Amino acid sequence: MRFASSYMLLLLRAARALQPALAASPRRGLCASAVMNPLLEQDGLPKFASIKEEHVEPAVSTILEDLDANLQSLEASLSKGATYEDTVEALEKISAPLGYAWGVVGHLKGVKDSEDLRAAHAAMQPKVVEATQKLGQSRKVYEALEGLGDSLSPTRKRVVDANLRSMRLGGVALEGAAKDEYNKNQVRLSELSTAFSNNVLDATKAFELVVTDAADVEGLPPSAKGAAAEKAASADKCEKADADNGPWLLGLDAPSYIPAMQHLKSSALREKLYEAFVTRAGDVNAPLIDEILTLKGEQAKLLGFGTYADVSLQAKMASSVAEIEELHELLAAKATPAAKAELENLEAYAAKNGHAGALEHWDVPFWAERLREEKFAFSEEELRPYFALPAVLDGLFGVIERLFGVTVAAADGKADTWWDDVRYFEISDAAGDVVASFYLDPYSRPENKRGGAWMDVCIGRSKALGRGVPTAYLTCNGSPPVGDKPSLMTFNEVETLYHEMGHGLQHMLTKVEDGDAAGINGVEWDAVELPSQFMENWLLDKPTLYGFAKHYETGEPLPEEFYEKLKGSKTFHAGLGMTRQIAFGMLDVELHGGGYDPSSSETVFDVQKRIFDKYLAMAPRDYDRFLCAFGHIFAGGYSCGYYSYKWAEVLSADAFAAFEEAGLENEAAVKELGMKFRDTVLACGGGTPPAEVFEAFRGRGPSPEALLRHSGLSD
Repeated sequence: MRFASSYMLLLLRAARALQPALAASPRRGLCASAVMNPLLEQDGLPKFASIKEEHVEPAVSTILEDLDANLQSLEASLSKGATYEDTVEALEKISAPLGYAWGVVGHLKGVKDSEDLRAAHAAMQPKVVEATQKLGQSRKVYEALEGLGDSLSPTRKRVVDANLRSMRLGGVALEGAAKDEYNKNQVRLSELSTAFSNNVLDATKAFELVVTDAADVEGLPPSAKGAAAEKAASADKCEKADADNGPWLLGLDAPSYIPAMQHLKSSALREKLYEAFVTRAGDVNAPLIDEILTLKGEQAKLLGFGTYADVSLQAKMASSVAEIEELHELLAAKATPAAKAELENLEAYAAKNGHAGALEHWDVPFWAERLREEKFAFSEEELRPYFALPAVLDGLFGVIERLFGVTVAAADGKADTWWDDVRYFEISDAAGDVVASFYLDPYSRPENKRGGAWMDVCIGRSKALGRGVPTAYLTCNGSPPVGDKPSLMTFNEVETLYHEMGHGLQHMLTKVEDGDAAGINGVEWDAVELPSQFMENWLLDKPTLYGFAKHYETGEPLPEEFYEKLKGSKTFHAGLGMTRQIAFGMLDVELHGGGYDPSSSETVFDVQKRIFDKYLAMAPRDYDRFLCAFGHIFAGGYSCGYYSYKWAEVLSADAFAAFEEAGLENEAAVKELGMKFRDTVLACGGGTPPAEVFEAFRGRGPSPEALLRHSGLSD
């Protein structure tokens, strides 16, 4: 999971975009209670060291009371000649306190969950949804926005148009019973989304496989055995544990699950882990899925649309489901035959090396890793010592400076953090002025942190709010340090860090001053993955890789042969990887685009099997409940939007191809193009249509050729 903001943070982002313009001068300030409640101290970065669960309800209640009064004052002040400042900026000002406080609560919910925080969140969530609905359904605000005319700058015109569209999609035109039903459904959908996410976290946390026999962990690399032993000790499964003698605790969090599936020789243990993983939250989330899909379908019909997909695509680059299907079919025509050939080759390899019978799902990662090791003569474990997190960060910051002309420096101690190993950094321009900052929460904590990786907004740029230094949250679930060793990362974990930094850079290096179009705000959802996936490409650029790939103990650089093997392995099983993403995207479209009726005899799992059978080389097991942990579309912002990964990957691959065409060894050209990328893709935010932004950088529209070539699937 990559850019996967929690539902409530997305709701607030939408609330500011539907209602961004909700702000006149606040009727009253929040100072009276601020001394006693850190969530009301909003003059800088969040006071994480002071924020407690008991602060949530009183702070949010105070803010909602003020918001209601401020909205009434604003509506009374709006006249026929209202200006952009009177409407859009005024709305931004009065909604900012809620966005700040509830954003912090939502962030903590994702990275430091607890029963008390869940209770406080659940108590206030319906009230927050009701307040944002009231903002988005203000007829007086809508009419004032309509009256702003066409004399605005292109950026401000985009902001106003986006607000009007969002308000229409938020039910501003509804009346009477239809409006009541719509608002009731929105509250329920927010509750269901949170419950879905909670259930996945709880199921991941609840599963524990304690192994006491060393024979059962045969094949597990030393780093994974050490982490599993440390996990067992910290979970009080024993008085002491060590990598060689155990016991070992295996879980469903990525740093534990992935190495186990790739390396454990015990097929029985791999099967147990696999079944637990694909059935996470299966019993509790299955009924929630049908309720979510039913309610979304009802909302679409109340708004006058045929399906929820029609609603979702109103704010995306893709104009129709047919256009999404066309892209996926184009990619599938190349990827599906390749995937089938890759699986057949893997089956033959496994049989030749002693595997009896057909390959099962839990066998594929194990034998794929053996084949990759043999084909390219290296293992992921051999690379880990060269990918120590401190060095990886130095390399990442180096390529950011090389491409975009800004420097990143540690600023630990300048900001409160929510966990001891969270870092804080500042970004400075060529003049040495701090222009942005970010938090980095790098390690997995399955006991209180949801899985995946994501970037979220802490503070956005906004001239109206006097905020000129945007701040981001970058959250990963990488391998934690073991003993006295630093975090030794897999190549995939490094890639994930680069991905999230790409999102962060679009937020932090924006030049747009209108809050609702700054950074990622207002960017069509199927374009937001462009900078993130673009950054991934730089990992196989030799100067970038060798900027950090040094042995954490000796300082020796990564041997040259490993670099060539890494490049060669980039397209290993590319067909299987691409068809997986295509299947996820088309399943999402099918569920939201009218291909599934929750009231029919067909179940969501029947739909999953139907779509997966079409695109995947291996059909899912009957007990597979993958959908019950598919938080992107049921607890995030990707409903009829998961296709965005492939859509934006076309853009990102084509953008990187510009550097390849100029010559990656041509440092002057790389720097020139890097600044051009910064001044277009990273700078323009939601103030310019993404198709225009891409063309301004590339000089033409996007082509899928580079993606197919990078994947080894071109003719």
